[in-house]
Amino acid sequence: MKTNAVRVLDTLGIVYELREYEVDPDDLAAESVAHKIGLPSEQVFKTLVVRGDKHGIAIAVIPGNTQLDLKAIAQLSQNRKIETVALKEVQPLTGYIRGGVTALACKKKYPIYVDELIELFDIISVSAGLRGLQIVLHPSDYISAVEGIVGAISQDKTD
Repeated sequence: MKTNAVRVLDTLGIVYELREYEVDPDDLAAESVAHKIGLPSEQVFKTLVVRGDKHGIAIAVIPGNTQLDLKAIAQLSQNRKIETVALKEVQPLTGYIRGGVTALACKKKYPIYVDELIELFDIISVSAGLRGLQIVLHPSDYISAVEGIVGAISQDKTD
């Protein structure tokens, strides 16, 4: 299946693998997706849309077993304050629905901030821009494709 995200990788000549999984609309958690595609949750990266007080919309990409550190991404993105956008804003901003958001081929070009933990792995997985489809690829290829800015932007979940 060719999504816009996959087409971007093809255009760039990046090697990847697609993994399909059955979607449970009531459980779109990265941990569930990880289990379904056979990867540890720390290698399945989730994509979040955030808004900074100075620089506006940006994309944060963090391991599935973590949560976004708002102070850290604010500092990295040179904002005083940053927050995740409301769910109803995600599709108009990115063109993607919850559970299918990817930094590849968004509606507009936004700054992409990728957690540094990505560099620990040989392969990672990100959404292909569609629920039920993940792209598995080398972290450096992903960072290059999205022109990612790498930094420490995640923290352990507190729940």
